[in-house]
Amino acid sequence: MNTPNKPGDSMDLRVFIPSVLVILGLIVPLIMFPDSGTLLVNAAFAFATGNFGWLYMLAGLSIVLFLIGLALSRFGNVRLGGPDDKPEFSYFSWVAMIFAGGIGIAIVNWAWVEPIYYFTSPPFGVEPSSNAAAEWALSYGQFHWGFTPWAIYCLPAIPIAYSMYVHNRPGVRLSVASRGVLGRHSDGWIGSILDAVVVFGIVGGVGTSLGLAVPLVSQLVSGLFGIAPSFMLDVGILLVWTAIFSASVWFGLAKGIRILSDINVWLAIFLLAFTFLVGDSLFMIEGWVNSLGNMTSHFVEMSLWTDPVGGSTFWQDWTVFYWAWWIAYAPMMGLFVARISRGRTIRELIIAEMVFGALGCWVFFAIWGGYALDLQISGVLDVAGILDEGGIPAAVEAILNTLPMSEVVTGVFILLCFIFLATTLDSSAYVLASVTSRKLSGYQEPKRSIRLTWAFLIAGVGVALIQLGGLKAVQTSTIVVALPMIPVLGILTWSLIRWLRQDFAKKVLEPHLVIEDHRK
Repeated sequence: MNTPNKPGDSMDLRVFIPSVLVILGLIVPLIMFPDSGTLLVNAAFAFATGNFGWLYMLAGLSIVLFLIGLALSRFGNVRLGGPDDKPEFSYFSWVAMIFAGGIGIAIVNWAWVEPIYYFTSPPFGVEPSSNAAAEWALSYGQFHWGFTPWAIYCLPAIPIAYSMYVHNRPGVRLSVASRGVLGRHSDGWIGSILDAVVVFGIVGGVGTSLGLAVPLVSQLVSGLFGIAPSFMLDVGILLVWTAIFSASVWFGLAKGIRILSDINVWLAIFLLAFTFLVGDSLFMIEGWVNSLGNMTSHFVEMSLWTDPVGGSTFWQDWTVFYWAWWIAYAPMMGLFVARISRGRTIRELIIAEMVFGALGCWVFFAIWGGYALDLQISGVLDVAGILDEGGIPAAVEAILNTLPMSEVVTGVFILLCFIFLATTLDSSAYVLASVTSRKLSGYQEPKRSIRLTWAFLIAGVGVALIQLGGLKAVQTSTIVVALPMIPVLGILTWSLIRWLRQDFAKKVLEPHLVIEDHRK
């Protein structure tokens, strides 16, 4: 067995070079031919979501049902490790890293404004801005950030962790976790292509996060300090992010990412508690309870609603978009969560993601979404009008300005944005370094030089795309990648089922199921 946290082997050029070529193959044309490149990407996105939207919907519900069944089965007792393996991190830090790595800055961006979009353009033919629209506004926020997305995140983590810690196979990659189905082909060109596509998806996912983060923080910094918005301000903000997450990546999991995630969660709790206390607390609580009941009773309907007769595009614009977004991020989250989950059982992992992950998002939407919706309904602030005219950053700034001590709150919120995105970026750089390392085991960390290489590559891609306005195209193309990732998730699931049946065919029900010699 390898020594835990020992630095891994050198960079695997078989994966690194194709990965960089895939990234350059998309980004360079977008830089050189931004208009035609964007049109092509948008056409691919329209084809994927327009013709296969039903597949995303079915995939989302199927993953939820499969993981619930797996958690309730005897295989839920399977420990992701050997007989002597203990969890590497405390439960709080483990859940904090899962949540911060998976959600990033998206939650602090969307929690304020997403219910407003649903309020003014509701589903199911409901009258806009009506009482029913308000109820669906909070319900759909809970739905799009609840069980299904976290199930999508959780699914690949289990076979990857199983491969790493139960079979002790070297290689923190999806191709290795697919070995139960692909066999020796996982070591060949099929495996290399799979890993290269995963790397592109991760870099594109980072582009999505940057596309949300930089405009939001620029707007808030500009308003708070009176600095005129500019390209140099955007680059300066990106450089601060790079410094934070590069330092975190340098120190590794225990001293870097874990500490950053813990700070992240405590800062978020402080801001949420403050908003809850100064806002209409009763409205937030009742809104959350009502929306939870509404979502639960309509969960299957919301999961499969395609409105073929009415022709509404709500399900494509929101649900399909979100499911594709989560699927695009799933390989990164699967690899990261698998790496930090040694010693946990399959049931623990499913509960941590599907229950605590969803609960964390619901708190954001109940408090921040409820606060914003209350401002809109009461007429204190026309959030919908600001969204239409100035976009999300302007709306978030206006909402924050309604809070007591708004300047202090905005300053803390900016800090939260920095740490939230830094946590996602360093998780991404860590995973990218792991995927492109040669024969890295689950007990090793990738070399610092490889971690920093990816940290600076991510920053470089971000600067180039911000300058040339290509972030939106990268976001969209990443979501297109989610379509072929659906069968990949199917292969991972099949691989896991085959391993479980082979390894534990004769095991009786025990508190923990382990393979005595898990290095085989």
